[in-house]
Amino acid sequence: MTHALREQPATDIINPATGEVIATVPAHSKDDTREAFARARVAQKRWEKTSFRQRRKIFLRFHNLVLDNRERLMDTIQDENGKSRLSALEEVLDVALTARHYGYKGEKLLRPRRRKPVMPLLTSTWEQRAPKGVVGVIAPFNYPLALSISDALAALMAGNAVVLKPDSQTPLSALAGVELLERAGLPRDVFQVVPGRGSEVGQAIVEECDYLMFTGSTATGERLAQQAAARLIDYSMELGGKNAMIVAHDADLKRTVDGAWTACFGNSGQLCISIERLYVHREVAEEFIPAFVSRVQALRVGAGHDWDVDMGSLISVEHADEVERLVDDAVDKGATVLTGGRRLRELGDAFFAPTVLTDVPESAELYRAEVFGPVVYIEVVDSNEEAIERANDTTYGLNSSVWASPKTGRAIAKQLQTGTVNINEGYAPAWSAIDAPMGGWKKSGVGRRHGDGGLTKYTEQRNVTQTRLMSLMDNTVPRAQWAETLATMLRLGRDILR
Repeated sequence: MTHALREQPATDIINPATGEVIATVPAHSKDDTREAFARARVAQKRWEKTSFRQRRKIFLRFHNLVLDNRERLMDTIQDENGKSRLSALEEVLDVALTARHYGYKGEKLLRPRRRKPVMPLLTSTWEQRAPKGVVGVIAPFNYPLALSISDALAALMAGNAVVLKPDSQTPLSALAGVELLERAGLPRDVFQVVPGRGSEVGQAIVEECDYLMFTGSTATGERLAQQAAARLIDYSMELGGKNAMIVAHDADLKRTVDGAWTACFGNSGQLCISIERLYVHREVAEEFIPAFVSRVQALRVGAGHDWDVDMGSLISVEHADEVERLVDDAVDKGATVLTGGRRLRELGDAFFAPTVLTDVPESAELYRAEVFGPVVYIEVVDSNEEAIERANDTTYGLNSSVWASPKTGRAIAKQLQTGTVNINEGYAPAWSAIDAPMGGWKKSGVGRRHGDGGLTKYTEQRNVTQTRLMSLMDNTVPRAQWAETLATMLRLGRDILR
C-alpha cells in the first residue's frame, strides 16, 4: 500500500458514470517514488530468499481472498471505472487465475535446469534464474485490477519487488489488490502502489526500475522504450490494437450474432483486444448484418452494479468527447450509422451508444486509428482470402476473432498477423489461457504476458559451468596435440550431445 511519505497534493477519484467523487488519494512526486524504490530494494533482498513453497502459499491464499472478496472488488472497479458488472468480474477472475497458475508453476519454471555442456565427460552446465530486482509497472485505466495486479504477480513469484503506478483515474482497485496480498502474507514494501501523474511517478519509475512492464498506447510505449533503451534495461509492453473479426462463409450465424457483441462492446470497447473492424463474407452478409445490428440495439447500457447491464460508461467525459469526434469525422466523410453514433447524455456525459458503422472511407481517422470505445465498422468481402488481407492491413497486430467452421477457422487463424486468435469467440478464451503467451505483433507490443515467458521475463539468466579433472586448455600439453585431442573428444561426444 502507499506510504505517507510527506505532505502531498490530493487527487479526487470520480465515478465516471455518475460524476461523483468517491475517494481522494495522494498525488505522489518523483521524490516519493524514489523513496518507494529505496524501500523496495531492501524488501526485495529479503523476499528473494523466501522459499518457493512459502511464495506458493501466499499466492494460493491470495487466490482465495480474491474470490471471497469478489463483490467488494467488483464494486471498487465499477465505481472508479464505470464498466459493467460482467466486465468487472472478468478482472477478478483473471487475477485469481493468474495467482493460481504461477503459484503452482513458478517453482518449476525457475528452478535450475541442466544444459548440454561442451564436453559431457569433463564439464557440467546449469542454467540458473535470478530476479531482476525491482520491477516497475505502469498500468492503464481500462482494467485497473487485472492489469495492475496480474502482471505484478508474475514478477513477485520470480522474487522481485514491484513499484506500481496505476492510472491516475483508477488507483483504488490496485490498492485493494495489494491490501489482499498483504493479508495473504506478502511482506510490506515488496509491492508498493504509488498514485500520481505520469510526468512525476511514471518518469521516476522508468528512471529507477530494473525492468519495465507497461500497458497503454503505442505512442507512449515508443517514448518509454527509448528511455528504457538508454538505460539498457529490458521491458515488456502491450500497446494498441485495431483488431479485426472475420465472419466466414460457413460461420454459425446464430452463434456469431449472440457472441460477437461482447467482442466489440465488452468493457465499453475500452479494451486493447476488442474488435473494431468486421469483415463479413458476402454469402452471409445479408443475414448477419441486420441480425447483428438488432442484437446491438438490444444491449442495455447504464450505470450501477446490476448484472443485467450489458455496457457501462466510458472512463471520462473527455474520452467520450474523443470517441464522438472520431465518429462524427467518419460520418462527415461518408460513413453510414447502422446503430448508435451518439452520446447518451440522458444517462450521463461519459456514456456513448454502442455504434455500428458501414461505408467508412479510408480518409476517416477511425478507419486505421484505434478508437478505444464502443465503435465498430463493417465491410463486406467477397472471399475469406480478402478478409485475411484486409485484417492484416494494419500497423497493429494484437488480437483477431474468426467465426467459421473449425476447419476454416484454423486455416484462417494461421494466416493472421496477431499475437492471439480466437475462433468462434471474441477475446476471452485466448486471454484466459494463462498457460499460453499473450501479446502483440508489429506496433501492438513487445514481449508477452502469461505463459512461461510471462514469468521468466522477470529474471536474469545465469550460465554456471563446472569443469572436472582438467582444464580444457591444458598448457602443459603442446597445443597441436591438445587440438587433436579436443577434436577426437568432440567426435566421440557427437551422439551424446544430440
